[in-house]
Amino acid sequence: MRRTFMVFVCCLSVLAGHAQLTLKQCQELAQQNYPLVKRYDLIAQAREYNLSNASKGYLPQFTLSGKATYQSDVTKLPVDFDALGKKLGMAIDVPTLNKGQYSVALEVDQNIYDGGHVRSQQKLAHAEADIDQGRQEVDMYALRRQVNQLYFGILLLDEQLRQNTLLAADLERTHQQVSAYIKNGIASQADIDAVSVEILSTQQQRVGLEASRTAYLQMLSLFVGKELSGNTLEMPTDRPVAHPFDNHRPELRLFDAQAAQLGAQNAALNARLRPSLGAFVQGAYGNPGIDMLKSKPSAYYVAGLRLSWNFGALYTRRNDLRLIDNARQQIAISRDVFLFNTRLQSTQEQSTLASLRKQMRDDDEVIRLRGNVRKAAEAKVANGTMTVTDLLRDITAENLARNTKATHRVQLLKQLYDWNDTMGN
Repeated sequence: MRRTFMVFVCCLSVLAGHAQLTLKQCQELAQQNYPLVKRYDLIAQAREYNLSNASKGYLPQFTLSGKATYQSDVTKLPVDFDALGKKLGMAIDVPTLNKGQYSVALEVDQNIYDGGHVRSQQKLAHAEADIDQGRQEVDMYALRRQVNQLYFGILLLDEQLRQNTLLAADLERTHQQVSAYIKNGIASQADIDAVSVEILSTQQQRVGLEASRTAYLQMLSLFVGKELSGNTLEMPTDRPVAHPFDNHRPELRLFDAQAAQLGAQNAALNARLRPSLGAFVQGAYGNPGIDMLKSKPSAYYVAGLRLSWNFGALYTRRNDLRLIDNARQQIAISRDVFLFNTRLQSTQEQSTLASLRKQMRDDDEVIRLRGNVRKAAEAKVANGTMTVTDLLRDITAENLARNTKATHRVQLLKQLYDWNDTMGN
């Protein structure tokens, strides 16, 4: 039976261990569950749509056009055909063009060389998608700090609840001792009442701590997308180390994507200066047809090459280049400001880490000394040379020292992870 019981306890321990969530798991679950994650698919779709649209510049372009006009005069040959006919002794029938004319045409254009315009549009589509992706990564990265706040907040409350339990046990033991002292005439009813007040106060503190823990746990449950209850969080054992000069934040990749977009815009400006060459076929039906001397409708076609070179882009090129350079300088300034603020925040966090480490070196000694003071106070109360009120003060001071150590431990871990996130590691 004993062996069966031990196996059962071990199985429960394994299951409990598997049920616990680490900080990394919470961050990953939050990334998957956060509504903003749906934008990744939308960004990818938009990229494909824009690239597809840009690539269609290589496809044949169809244009259907029609016109109907009435003009005040028509083309005439500068010859008197009536006089010429009389001289030759024959009638010459010269067709007269109608002043009302119409035509319907279908033209097919095939791009042969566009100066790199389509390719520049594809590069711009890639650059815009990279910027959207960068902004998405920046927004999603901010989740890490929010999850850290909740995760370590729960761990801190767990430590405070643990210390509250120890304090309650000490007060209960003191209550039993003072009860014995009353029987021996060393203490009075006021002393036992003072201990009872401290016990009630400790119970009230526990209620507040448990309520805060429940609220934090519910908020973290919303982030990770699953119900969390009980001791489901694992105290981190690894301590990440961030180098103060190695910055891997997603904001830097966003700045790079914005600079790449400016390069694509510059390439598009250059493409506008190059000529374009294309082939075309036009089929039409109208009156007059291709033979202007025929006054009846006819069908015809025209095929050939078309070369065009638009110099209008030269008018605005200088200002366009200046705008690109201006935007590049703004990106550089934003990057420098971000690096400065990150370096400043990293310096502050390193200072906080150093302060916490110094305080933690003294925590154990403070607890040891407070324990000695409390033991001495218990002996004095037993001898009748100290009041119970003074003993309660020493018990509270010892509990505060233990609570401070537990708080420093969680704060140090949180500060390490915050520094790690600040540097993008």
